[in-house]
Amino acid sequence: MVGSRLVSCGDVRTELERSYVMSCDASLLLETSNGIISEKTAKRNFGMRNFKYVDVIKEALERECPMTVSCADIIALSARDGVSLLGGPSIDGMKTGRRDSKESYSSVIDDFIPNHNDTMTLVLAQFQNVGIDAEGTVALLGAHSVGRVHCVNIVNRLYPDTDPTLDPDYATYLKGRCPNPQPDQKEVEYARNDRETPMVIDNMYYKNLLSHKGLLLIDQQLTSDTSTYPFVEKMASDNGYFHDAISKALLLLSENNPLTGDEGEIRRDCRYINQE
Repeated sequence: MVGSRLVSCGDVRTELERSYVMSCDASLLLETSNGIISEKTAKRNFGMRNFKYVDVIKEALERECPMTVSCADIIALSARDGVSLLGGPSIDGMKTGRRDSKESYSSVIDDFIPNHNDTMTLVLAQFQNVGIDAEGTVALLGAHSVGRVHCVNIVNRLYPDTDPTLDPDYATYLKGRCPNPQPDQKEVEYARNDRETPMVIDNMYYKNLLSHKGLLLIDQQLTSDTSTYPFVEKMASDNGYFHDAISKALLLLSENNPLTGDEGEIRRDCRYINQE
């Protein structure tokens, strides 16, 4: 979600980022072609992968009901279902009818999507811009409960000096996963977001934060900001409360400024705008 996180389009992180940049309009899926520069090339989108699964879904839908279901709806509904399949809440009431962007926003990606090293004040302000309050921000960052992070986004907390907010044993583990202060972006060098329940969206993320085992700087900052810390404590102690909060926040993001009516288009192929 923040910086480079989960797996790819059918996940929470993609839904968050597409809702941040203009709207949830599947602009991320566009490849570089015909004057379009793909958003996949942006630094903030480093590590995103497995877009092929969106293509598989789209191909199946086009066979059954051509030009009916947008790529934007595929992303939103995949995020909803992905949360449930990973042990998170079942999210009811997600609307459909979004349309797909005809352009890429690669030039402004870094201005909209929070970075893993940003201050909590900045991150809260960016979420607020799309209608998400402090409680919702803390809940959405709980998507970091699953997946893994490339060492490129971790080493700033390890070298040349270890971040003093890191639990010493956890810091030793991270250095074992990321022994090179300058990791190769092309190599598979990573650490899991959550070592206890790595493929479950649950409140272990918040328990780890209270134990000083936040993987990214932005994660750990949730415990040092007075406006977010109370929510961390509550979510750490109540998984049901966390699930309710992330459900509400995801629904809000999924409805952020969608393209509807005659705006945009429904792409035949999620990777390219339609050629008339």
